[in-house]
Amino acid sequence: MANAANADFPTLLEAAVKSAQKAGADAADAIIWRSISLSVGERLGKLEKLQRSESQDLGLRVFIGKRQAIVSTSDFGKAALEELAGRAVAMARVVPEDPYCGLADPAEITKNPPRLDILDEKEPSEAELTEMVREAEAIARAVPGVTNSEGAEAGWGRSEIAMLTSTGFFGGYGQSHSGLSVAVLAGEGTGMERDYDYSSAVYFADLESAAKLGKNAGERAVRRLNPRKVATEKVPILFDPRVSSSMIGHLLGAINGSSIARGTSFLKTRMNEQVFAAGIEIVEDPHRARGLRSRPFDGEGLATGRRALVEDGVLKTWLLDCRSARQLGLKSTGNATRGTSSPPSPGASNVHMAKGKVSRAALLKDVQRGFYVTEMMGSAVNGVTGDYSRGAAGFWIENGEMTFPVSEVTIAGNLNDMFKAITVADDLEFRYGIDAPTLRIDGMTLAGA
Repeated sequence: MANAANADFPTLLEAAVKSAQKAGADAADAIIWRSISLSVGERLGKLEKLQRSESQDLGLRVFIGKRQAIVSTSDFGKAALEELAGRAVAMARVVPEDPYCGLADPAEITKNPPRLDILDEKEPSEAELTEMVREAEAIARAVPGVTNSEGAEAGWGRSEIAMLTSTGFFGGYGQSHSGLSVAVLAGEGTGMERDYDYSSAVYFADLESAAKLGKNAGERAVRRLNPRKVATEKVPILFDPRVSSSMIGHLLGAINGSSIARGTSFLKTRMNEQVFAAGIEIVEDPHRARGLRSRPFDGEGLATGRRALVEDGVLKTWLLDCRSARQLGLKSTGNATRGTSSPPSPGASNVHMAKGKVSRAALLKDVQRGFYVTEMMGSAVNGVTGDYSRGAAGFWIENGEMTFPVSEVTIAGNLNDMFKAITVADDLEFRYGIDAPTLRIDGMTLAGA
């Protein structure tokens, strides 16, 4: 197995798959998920949340010809698994055929998934989490101008995942996750503004300090006080790293194999074409040490690995699972993702836009009039045409300097044009699983007062 997973998983998964075959399935796979989590939340110095949970689920997918059905259960007893298998087979006999469904070809499944550094054995105590949230909120509230709090929350979780198919694949791994967040308000009455900061990490020790997050949240909220209106015009737009990863998100949606197969993507005919500005690199790295989205194999048992999605601005691949690959007459790219109660679908692991060669200050320097985005709200992005329109808040730029806060504006354009106009700063940090540096896009429309 790629990483440690529960020792009873192979037996449970094999029992489920064999029960399905005994009930009449031509093929089957099963996935099991067991997790434990602890979270603590405080507001205004008082405990508001203390929650510990444990859960388990087993999903069984069965095939009869080109028909498939999926069922799940949290009861791992022998009788329950046999009943689950019988129910799944009965469902598969009556559902419509799907000509593209089916398990991965045995020749394609990975035999030796890598062991990844994605499991922290340390389980923080309730007292440790409580101390963190208390410190984060106290420091945020101590920032002059902060008048109220939405609270702070810290959490930890560990999951064990394993999958087995009737075609010979078995793999499993453990992964962990820790997080800390704090949000406060500044100002009074209708002039109040809110902001936040948070940190997520695979290892508890890698979280940003509570003091730093609290200070950031408080200062950000105060900086947003007394926002002004601005006129509608075309200006350079800069995206803070907190929101710049949304550009990668729009790309991932557009190159998702399901969208390509349906013909509902504005990039459906753009493979091996210049989609971004020259020099831009966007990389998927499922094996990154301590990566928030790392995984040793995909949801169908295929190998995962580092590769360029965009190279020197040129689109190099789609994100494909087996089903979408069959629709397109291609091979899966190892991008299947799945849960226990739904079939696989294409998705990405850790993705980042490589850092550029200029600083954020340099991107700002020659902007005479522009807008620096720190928060976005809502989404009116047309995946078919690439038309883009989102609510935003941030700071007005004048003569290369961020001057006053701006809220209740809309930024608009078309992703085809926006991608080609991106300039990338050199301040990349791996914080979210989908990461990008500060980005500048010239010529977008800022719709204001």
